[in-house]
Amino acid sequence: MLGVRPGRLSLYKRAFSHRSIKEGAADNNERLEYLGDAVLGTVVADYLFKKYPYKDEGFLTEMRSKMVNRQQLNDIAIKMGLKKLTEFNKEDFGLRNSQIFGNTLEALIGAVYLDKGYNKTKDWVLQQMLIPYLSVDDLELIEINLKNKLIGWANKKSKALSFETIDEIMDKKRRIFTIAVKLDGQIIAQGKGYNKKEASQNAAQIAVEKLAL
Repeated sequence: MLGVRPGRLSLYKRAFSHRSIKEGAADNNERLEYLGDAVLGTVVADYLFKKYPYKDEGFLTEMRSKMVNRQQLNDIAIKMGLKKLTEFNKEDFGLRNSQIFGNTLEALIGAVYLDKGYNKTKDWVLQQMLIPYLSVDDLELIEINLKNKLIGWANKKSKALSFETIDEIMDKKRRIFTIAVKLDGQIIAQGKGYNKKEASQNAAQIAVEKLAL
């Protein structure tokens, strides 16, 4: 499933250990996630730099953001089967519906990097993650800020659009926000997140899908 033969098995075990079950920094995957995030950013930047030799810095930066944003990484991680491998507190409702699996993916990249080095990690990211699960050409056409897309559509249609916080709870010492998208006073979508920005983007994504924009 991983597409790599582990040399240092302990690294991979740590990559799949969320802090909700292992609080110590030396035992959970947060340090590996930090490292993997940096390695992934470098691999993607190098890939885009070579794929688009005539595009400017702004285009490359936006494309990188589309490829490695939280939602995108979480979706890829689930498709790769990492949700089944991640060890976390399954009684925590917020975690079950959060984006921790994208964090697991970054931690796994960090583990591969420490185990195999940069060149093999680069090949692994391209062959196991980017090529199978991302269409870079399609991403060129996607607007990264769905909230802005929704607002632009509402303005053109003379619709009254608003984002409102309708719930805020503490779940296992973690604050979860629920944001509603209202169109002409009616709720058409809701999104949850650990901050209002994340919740708004999740709500906007659901609204965009419902409206087939």
